[in-house]
Amino acid sequence: MGIIILENIKIYSNHGCLDEEARIGSDYLVDLEAHADFSKACESDELVDALDYVSLNAIVKEEVGIRSKLLEHVCQRILTRISQELTNVTYAKVKLSKLNPPIGGHVEKVSIILEKHF
Repeated sequence: MGIIILENIKIYSNHGCLDEEARIGSDYLVDLEAHADFSKACESDELVDALDYVSLNAIVKEEVGIRSKLLEHVCQRILTRISQELTNVTYAKVKLSKLNPPIGGHVEKVSIILEKHF
């Protein structure tokens, strides 16, 4: 087994329950961890046998780009797409952080973490 980690994917989007959040938007950071069998890729040295991090990144960017009220909903969509499109993934964990959330006071970020075994 192997683990691939994409860290600090920065994306601008418009998530949140407030109308202001929909209009103004915010920066988001995503960390993604995915587990898969890397043995074939280790032997062949071919991308076709690997868990392609470009595909993982594309899923994250596309799903974070779709407006939702809740960060939990976005995380679940990311996990669902990974399970449907990358069948060699056995486990994934996604952390979605909203930078400078509008909650009053100085809060650097608020984060949601979801994980799923496939």
